[in-house]
Amino acid sequence: MAQAATSPARQGTRWGRIVAFVLLCLGSAIFSIPFVWTVSTALKTKEQVFAVPPVWIPNPVQWENFRRAWTELPFPTFVFNTVLITLISVVGQVASASLVAYGFARFRFKGRTFLFYLLLSTMMLPAQVTMIPVFLIWRSLGLIDTFAPMTVPAFFGGGAFTVFLLRQFFMTVPKELDEAAMIDGCSYFGIWWRILLPLSRPALVTVTLFSFLAHWDDFMGPLIYLNSMEKYTVSIGLRMFQDMFGTELELLMAASLIHILPTIVLFFIGQRYFIKGIALTGLKG
Repeated sequence: MAQAATSPARQGTRWGRIVAFVLLCLGSAIFSIPFVWTVSTALKTKEQVFAVPPVWIPNPVQWENFRRAWTELPFPTFVFNTVLITLISVVGQVASASLVAYGFARFRFKGRTFLFYLLLSTMMLPAQVTMIPVFLIWRSLGLIDTFAPMTVPAFFGGGAFTVFLLRQFFMTVPKELDEAAMIDGCSYFGIWWRILLPLSRPALVTVTLFSFLAHWDDFMGPLIYLNSMEKYTVSIGLRMFQDMFGTELELLMAASLIHILPTIVLFFIGQRYFIKGIALTGLKG
C-alpha cells in the first residue's frame, strides 16, 4: 500500500523534472541565437550576410574575415593594452577587496556595521554623478592619456559589491581556525593569507570573473581618459571598427568574436567555482 501511494508522487516529481529540463533547454536555445548568429556571420561572405532567406551555415567558410579583422586596425596593440589593464586591475581589486572584507568579517570595532552599510550604499550612486569630479582629479594629477585612472583605483578597496561577496563568504569560515592559527603564532595578515584565502577559492574565482569582465569590457574609462591610438583598448577599437567598416558585418562580427572569446574561455574554466561561490555567499548575514 505504501509503495502504491508513493508511486504517483515519484512519477509526478519525475515528470516535473523532465518539463523543467525541456524548458531550460528551450530557453538556452533561444538565448543562444544571437551568439550563433554572430559566429555564423563572422564566417560568411558579404553576399551571404544580406541573403534572403538568411543563411545560417556559411558555405564556403570565410576564415579570412578573422585575419582582416585582426590586421585592418592595430588590434594586437588594442588586445595587449586591454590585457595589461585588466590583469593589473584584477590583481589590485581582488587583493584590496579581500583585505577590506577580512576586516569587516573578522574584526569587531565601533561603527563596523555603519561603515559596512555606508560602503554598500555607494552601489546606489550612479557612476555618472562622479564622472566629472573624478576626471578633474586625474587631470590635476597629470595622468590623462595614461592607464593609471583605470588601474590605480582597483587597489583602493576593490568596490562595494566585491567586498560584499568576499565578506559574506569569509563569515562562513569557522573562527576557530583563526584562533588555532593564532595559538601557533600566526599574525592577522598570516590568517588572511594562509587560512582565509585558500579556503575561499570559490569566492575568489567569482570576484575574479566579475572583475575581469568589468575591466575587459570597459568602454567609458578608455573613452574618457585615453587620447592616443596606441593606448586604445579593444572596446574603443571595436567602436572605431564599427565606424570604418559598419557595412561589412562579417568583419565586425569577426572582431567582436575576438573580443568576447577570452571571457567565454575564462567562464568555462571557472564555471564550477563561480556557481559555488555565488551559492555560498548568502549563507550568513
